Amino acid sequence: MATELYRAEKLFIGGEWVAPSDGEITTSINPSTGKPWASVAMAGAKDVDLAVAAAKDAMNGPWRRMAPMQRANILRALARIYAEHAPRLAELESSDNGQPLRDTRAALPSHPQWYNYYAGLAEHLEGRHVQIDPNAHIYTTREPAGVVGAIIPWNAPLTTTTWKLATALAAGCAIVIKAAEHTPVTALELARLAEEAGVPPGVVNVVPGYGSVAGARLVAHPDVRVVSFTGEHRTAQDIMRNAADSMKRLAFECGGKSPHIIFDDADLEQALNAATHSAFVSCGQVCTLGSRILVQRSIYDRVVDEIARRASAIRIGNALDTATQMGPQTHQEQMEKTLRYFAIGREEGARVVAGGEAYHSPETEGGYFVRPTVFADANNDMRSSREEIFGPVCSLIPFDTEEDAVRIANDTIYGLVGGLWTRDVGRAHRVSAQIEAGTVWVNTYRYVRWAMPYGGYKMSGIGRENGPESLDEFTELKTTVVNLGNVYPDAYAR
Repeated sequence: MATELYRAEKLFIGGEWVAPSDGEITTSINPSTGKPWASVAMAGAKDVDLAVAAAKDAMNGPWRRMAPMQRANILRALARIYAEHAPRLAELESSDNGQPLRDTRAALPSHPQWYNYYAGLAEHLEGRHVQIDPNAHIYTTREPAGVVGAIIPWNAPLTTTTWKLATALAAGCAIVIKAAEHTPVTALELARLAEEAGVPPGVVNVVPGYGSVAGARLVAHPDVRVVSFTGEHRTAQDIMRNAADSMKRLAFECGGKSPHIIFDDADLEQALNAATHSAFVSCGQVCTLGSRILVQRSIYDRVVDEIARRASAIRIGNALDTATQMGPQTHQEQMEKTLRYFAIGREEGARVVAGGEAYHSPETEGGYFVRPTVFADANNDMRSSREEIFGPVCSLIPFDTEEDAVRIANDTIYGLVGGLWTRDVGRAHRVSAQIEAGTVWVNTYRYVRWAMPYGGYKMSGIGRENGPESLDEFTELKTTVVNLGNVYPDAYAR
């Protein structure tokens, strides 16, 4: 018997649920089955124009002048409502993008903390007094930058939307959220929660759509003052070119090929726990993936054997099965890309010690499943070691000295995160200081919280999300000078 489609067939623009004016109704595919599970509205260029106009109107209305405490109260209300709906949101997210339900259920209950944290920041958007001249009163203030265009990736829709939305609301900005065409459902659900929390009409607008249509129009729109994008770095480069005409503020998080270094004095059991998890979490579709595992040569063979054993034991299955440890790739194109890299790794001479092929079973028929894959005896010149695959693939690279580890770690165009395991306190500080990355974890991995700045060096992005630093991208800094002496001499007096 056919299962009825989940219906999300309207866009959220200006506080109203409206049918696409020049977009379309399409289906979202459940990657665990390869079959449609939801009927969803996709925005066209005109829909984006309407959303931006609604956001601009909201910026010119009471929202911009609202007392910070009122904005903070709305954020706290959103946090409370989000917590109530988290179990349902987890099921929708797992259906839409294939993250195992056990993972979405574990992650989503922390999201309200972002809204609560930014509620506090909204109440403390502070400038400073500049003391230069006793006859001048000089001070700085932060003002909302304007309409924010938020472009959301398909790998972690609710997480990345939460990060951008909480910051925008705290700063007093209005936002247009362009959800990815592969995973549009949960952004629309989040709009319902924002509406219930009392966010004024036009402050939050959600327009799922294709990057080449809705995304391109959002970037080019002259009334969008900030573009916050999470995704592939080549797309970010296109955004930079297209945003140049209107000199928009840009905030990018563009992934990585992150080094995860294990020294021979590490607590090896803990390091193996972290290395295995960080290589295969969310079927490898995570920007912080520890996909280059650098291992000191004296323990290299032991680490190879153990990671291969653990990878082979991961339970693969439907994302909605709570026993599943690794679900599918989010869409067919990504699965095909990952399979191509299995072949590339072999051709380059890497030794496949686990996986390296698609996964098939009666329970996963039609879905986009691959096996977690371990390339041993890799080196940093291989494409499989240098290019972001966004699949469950790790390359194990041996090194001899601390200097070797740092050199290999930094030999990449990316610089999002890095990790290292050692019992030597001096080495921990010494190596972390040399790694070219926005976040370095020592004796832990993938620890991310609302108060921690997150972003990358080099091709991994521009700016930071989370923490008070994220407000820099969403606010304009104004300097005001007041003449206290009431004297301005006539420069042209005779």
